[in-house]
Amino acid sequence: MQKRSLAELLTGAVILAVAGLFLFYAVTTSGRSISGGPGITLTARFDRIDGLAAGADVRLAGVKIGQVVAQRIDPQSFLAVLTLRVDAGLRLPHDTSAEIQSEGLLGGKYVALVPGGSERILRDGQEIEITQSAVSLESLLGRFIFSVTEMNQQRGGAEQPATTPAPPPAPAPR
Repeated sequence: MQKRSLAELLTGAVILAVAGLFLFYAVTTSGRSISGGPGITLTARFDRIDGLAAGADVRLAGVKIGQVVAQRIDPQSFLAVLTLRVDAGLRLPHDTSAEIQSEGLLGGKYVALVPGGSERILRDGQEIEITQSAVSLESLLGRFIFSVTEMNQQRGGAEQPATTPAPPPAPAPR
């Protein structure tokens, strides 16, 4: 009985060690980090951030350079305020813009940074002032359907509806 419980204990320990190694590997190779890591914190204000959550990527030229660490509403302006943590090694110009973009029709959203041309550099704690909010796909589809429907109604009112031609007369019996 003693040997069996010792074997079970060792087997459990090996399984836990393998699971721990797998978790460590998954975290280190996914690009995500457990702690904040070295970086600078920036803020940006948006009218709408549809579907963007804390932990979303911050990208520059398609390359992940940070992540969204927090989001809140400014009680005075009612704008969404995002807190971004980006790589400290990047020297982002002061006129850098931030855009909320979608990875695709069904994909998640991320913040894309577009560097400007200023010689002044964004410092830790500063705000990105030029922003472009998320575009609502549902709103765009609704506008498209409305405009097509309206165009068809205007077209139908201006022209007479098409009538089907009468079938040719049947030949007379002989």
